[in-house]
Amino acid sequence: MVRVRATRTIENALRRWGFYRIAGSDEVGRGCLAGPVVAGAVVLDPDAHIPGLADSKMLSADERERLNDLIKARALAWSVCLLEPAEIDALNIHRASLEAMRRAVMAIAPLPVAVLVDAFRIPELHIAQRGVLHGDRRCAAIAAASIVAKVSRDRQMMTEHTNDPRYGYDRHKGYATAEHRAAVERFGYSSLHRRSFMPQASLFDRID
Repeated sequence: MVRVRATRTIENALRRWGFYRIAGSDEVGRGCLAGPVVAGAVVLDPDAHIPGLADSKMLSADERERLNDLIKARALAWSVCLLEPAEIDALNIHRASLEAMRRAVMAIAPLPVAVLVDAFRIPELHIAQRGVLHGDRRCAAIAAASIVAKVSRDRQMMTEHTNDPRYGYDRHKGYATAEHRAAVERFGYSSLHRRSFMPQASLFDRID
């Protein structure tokens, strides 16, 4: 996949309409078998350029770490919110992803005056917002949010691997790889696994 650098075109258009404090929001971990769904929200400073912003999935781990540090140092504001597996199962993953983004946006102080969201609109968010298709590739603020969310989630999954190395979270970060599915077959589900993402019904009651 060709890497596309995210731009500020959409944010700049909104600024011309008088919206200055604009947040981008995105989530990561939506398709995982284990671990939280994590959302980021970032208000970029129009006077502090961050070169290299792109969809977090198209960046190496080292690039994400470098950009994560730059975003947190240069942004006007940023926040990260996570929803754990039990809450994901209670809400369903789609609603949990939207709720994580809503909480991430609401954690920014002062609140943004507009929000750009990757693909969706966030329910019960009483702030002007726009869903941007492929926003994490097109929009700098959304790309920045995807990066801080991805780095935060990856760090947590590395900690989970240290606590319980049986599942190989350091390698797949909870996604449904062949290695991860084989570990679930062998060890059953842990408290970190989402019951709504169960690959085999026979494993439902096997909780370590």
